[in-house]
Amino acid sequence: MDDLHALLAVQDLDTQGDQLRHRRAHLPERARLDEVTTELAAIETGGAEVSARRDELLRHQAELEAELADVERRMTELDRRMRSGLVTAPRDLQAMAGQIESMKRRRSDLEDAELEVMEALDPLEAQVTALQERWAVLDAEAGTLRVAVAEVEAAIDGELATVVAARQAAAAPLPPGLMATYERLRQRLGGVGAAPLVGSSCGGCHLTLSAGDLDRLRRLPPDTVATCEQCGRILVR
Repeated sequence: MDDLHALLAVQDLDTQGDQLRHRRAHLPERARLDEVTTELAAIETGGAEVSARRDELLRHQAELEAELADVERRMTELDRRMRSGLVTAPRDLQAMAGQIESMKRRRSDLEDAELEVMEALDPLEAQVTALQERWAVLDAEAGTLRVAVAEVEAAIDGELATVVAARQAAAAPLPPGLMATYERLRQRLGGVGAAPLVGSSCGGCHLTLSAGDLDRLRRLPPDTVATCEQCGRILVR
């Protein structure tokens, strides 16, 4: 095999390697994992906000319950004193009765406020529960996807190692100047630096060469490096 046809073999191996690298970088499993990871982060952020609102309401509820308990205790204490017979002055009894009525109104207000808090808590508790359930589902999926990504990457890496080794062996005997030209063109032309002449067309850009270009190529010695006039790739006849 002459150097130019050997270069085509290198190009084929480079193309295989590029395809494997592209496949590795664009795994559907990794794309889904990125989506799941993003949603998990959003759930954590949203869950923290909802939990903070719920916790604030729970603290307020606890404060209302504590004040309610205190009002109940004071009312019970006043009622006990009024019934004990120790307080006999009508004015004092009337004052105590007024205090009890005032505390009853306060108790009613506190109970209404607590009911409002409980009504506000219900949807927040449901939201927290739904977020926790969704997070658990996504977290399990993320674990499965990480395993899948690792397995596919390992398989691709094995294929790529084989291709890279074959490419090194194929490129080793080629002239350094030819390889330097090929590498420069490959970098500039989307990974394809050498292409076969297929009929009257370039196998790289797939454009038809003019009759003059074809005639010129046919007259060149077989080992002469020629390029496509359209795209600049090395043309192998």
